[in-house]
Amino acid sequence: MKHIAVVGAGISGVTTAYSLLKRGYNVTILDRNRYAAMMTSFANGGQLSASNAEVWTQFSTIIKGMRWMLKRDAPLLVNPKPDWHKYSWMAEFMANIPNYESNTIETTRLAIAAREHLFEWAKQENIDFDHEARGILHICVDKAGFEHGERVNAMLAKGGLERRAVTPDEMRAIEPAIRGDLYGGFYTESDSTGDIHKYTRGLAQACERMGGRFMFDVRVQTLTHEGDKVHVTYHQDENYSVERDTFDGVVICAGIESRRFAAQLGDRVNIYPVKGYSITIDLPNAESREAAAWVSLLDDKAKVVSSRLGENRLRIAGTAEFNGVNYDIRDNRIRPLVAWTRRLFPGVDTEHVVPWAGLRPMMPNMMPRVGAGKKPGVYYNTGHGHLGWTLCPATSEILADVVEQTMPV
Repeated sequence: MKHIAVVGAGISGVTTAYSLLKRGYNVTILDRNRYAAMMTSFANGGQLSASNAEVWTQFSTIIKGMRWMLKRDAPLLVNPKPDWHKYSWMAEFMANIPNYESNTIETTRLAIAAREHLFEWAKQENIDFDHEARGILHICVDKAGFEHGERVNAMLAKGGLERRAVTPDEMRAIEPAIRGDLYGGFYTESDSTGDIHKYTRGLAQACERMGGRFMFDVRVQTLTHEGDKVHVTYHQDENYSVERDTFDGVVICAGIESRRFAAQLGDRVNIYPVKGYSITIDLPNAESREAAAWVSLLDDKAKVVSSRLGENRLRIAGTAEFNGVNYDIRDNRIRPLVAWTRRLFPGVDTEHVVPWAGLRPMMPNMMPRVGAGKKPGVYYNTGHGHLGWTLCPATSEILADVVEQTMPV
């Protein structure tokens, strides 16, 4: 039986491990944290959103980034400080603008395929993840945003997704809790929401039941390829003793660290960390619970989403920040999320707000890196950007098929 190391225990690593274990591989998952899903898979926006498959590679994204560069609470913020990786990544991003439509269509197809696996696995493994199958409602506050949404609709339809235009009255009928001025919007009934952390932890437990081995609190230092084997050198956080294990293959699912590990193995995986923020709002009383939306919202202009996580929690997430490897939670990035909540859901009590920030591993073409590396036994399932949970069940199955074809059990 082939023994494969999976580096990273976020949503990408855990779904990859699960897909490989189903095919009969011996799998060891290594992660720097004490538990699975403690980094970018900890507190994202909660959406399983094929309707958000539009990639960012547009001239309008560049223009907004330049316009908002000095606006510290902007939805898209670029730190102007010189950095070779950041600006070279942005140059590749611009070079992928011609692929905007084709990549949006392909992302839509991946997201639709992923749903089937994600829900099937949750049912098989009895995973409770606060799933709400109430659809996602895109809200537009002006005519320009609505007309852009109509153009996006055409691409989503080519990818196989039905998303219909709705009037403000229809939007309030779908979600009565919405307040504020609305121009119109779009509703995707087939989309849904849930808690990514709960889902990933539940699937990790399923992997353990299937024989998967998790090594937590270990920091992988180097990956080296020798002959037909891959050596993983790491140290334990507790005692810093350096150890090395040998595997038949390795799958890199390490988020923003994937770029470093790929370079060690002779591959180029140009991931940049794009920071996103979220707040989780406790709903302590009946008034707050009544005032908070159950249907998930996506505000295209503000770049903010909301998801209801069970009876007593509301997740608000959004913004994009190009600021290198930086986990600082900044007040001027959190305040707009609170203000957005108060504007749309004025009856929600925002006294108990838990802020969080995570680094999305983003490729310049906005497409995940899935498949084999240059050397035998080296594979990648990483770089999913802001759609990790939405896409990973599909990309993990694709990756496991590649492994099965090139390195049979």
